[in-house]
Amino acid sequence: EIRRELPGDPSDEHSRYLEAAVNGIEVACLYLPNGNPQPGPKFDYKLAWFERLIEHAAGLLVSGHPVVMAGDFNVVPTDFDIYNPRSWLKNALLQPESRACYQRLLSQGWLDSIRHLHPGQAVFTFWDYFRKHWERNAGLRIDHLLLNATLAPCLVQAGVDTWVRGQPHASDHAPAWLTLDLAKLGKKPAATKASSRRTPR
Repeated sequence: EIRRELPGDPSDEHSRYLEAAVNGIEVACLYLPNGNPQPGPKFDYKLAWFERLIEHAAGLLVSGHPVVMAGDFNVVPTDFDIYNPRSWLKNALLQPESRACYQRLLSQGWLDSIRHLHPGQAVFTFWDYFRKHWERNAGLRIDHLLLNATLAPCLVQAGVDTWVRGQPHASDHAPAWLTLDLAKLGKKPAATKASSRRTPR
């Protein structure tokens, strides 16, 4: 374990961020705030949390370690990542501010692994429980697997196990996954607990 909280706000006690070294890879797992209803304090919190993530991610990007940043980002990056954007125009997941934050994250140099390998395919990770969204494949892509430049050359495959969403009592999310060829890392420094940047609690 490296850290249990996202830096930048000591008063934020929500369990939304975890960093750990796993087999030489630094894994940053996150659950970004939903932000609804917007406008309002929940959306403000979402954007403030996003700003903290962008700042922290800049350090992860150039750490020299292989890093994957994964989780529910609660943002639909583009209209191509949703079945029908008109149905969600007022939702926090599609607001210009949310999308701009995600694009700023990518512009640092992070690779969106699923979109990189499936540029022309409508890939979804979430289907609402209501109005038969699953049955109609009325989905959204809000779960993302981002790789820093050290790890990106190792990317082999990435996808979503959509069949899981169709199981009884399933989550409204389906698991997103990727396959890496770690032999391509060579002798690049691996993430370890000893090299953590954990802050005191």
